[in-house]
Amino acid sequence: MGGVFAQMKEGKGVSLWQQEDCGAWHAALESYPQVIAAQGSERLITFDDWYRNELPSLLASRQEPYITVGELEEIAVWKMTRGTWRERNRQLIKGNPPDAVVEASRKAFSEVPDLRKPVNTLSALAGVGPATASAALAAYAPQIYPFFDDLVAVQIPDLGPVAFTVKYYISYAQALSERAEKLRDTCDERTWTPHDVAQALWAASGGKIATEQRA
Repeated sequence: MGGVFAQMKEGKGVSLWQQEDCGAWHAALESYPQVIAAQGSERLITFDDWYRNELPSLLASRQEPYITVGELEEIAVWKMTRGTWRERNRQLIKGNPPDAVVEASRKAFSEVPDLRKPVNTLSALAGVGPATASAALAAYAPQIYPFFDDLVAVQIPDLGPVAFTVKYYISYAQALSERAEKLRDTCDERTWTPHDVAQALWAASGGKIATEQRA
């Protein structure tokens, strides 16, 4: 892969966050499927395709949008396969009463566009923290909510050490929203969302496998 991703792999150049070139940002976002494939997990490829291409349409098709407990578990599996696996969290999520997940997710989606309330609402479910909550919200409203990923957060200046708290997520989401607005103003090729920016930054990092190789 070329561009910013290749430079970061070789320890060269500036970070994507520092880039003002629209081409670098577009290249990073376009490389996302390749970076997913480079993680070496067929399971991740399958779940990522479902998360990016099926789940948003499914949510949009529901008159009062909600997620099921099975879908919430799949969201967590996508998140953990892309990042750090936590089996206890998966089991806790799976054990939530189905009606409770539907009710909480319906309430959370009704609280959009508030940054704090829907994250808190979903985080009340067993096994769900701000990162998993953000994944569900990003599938529903990517124009407001980016997925909360530590490989993205460490690339954003002035956020401080990554903390998986609602307060930290709000600062993270605001920073990505501001960058998305700037990209929309300067780059005509795409209508950038905060979630797009997060996905581009994650791709530029090379994902978990690249991080392990650099360690």
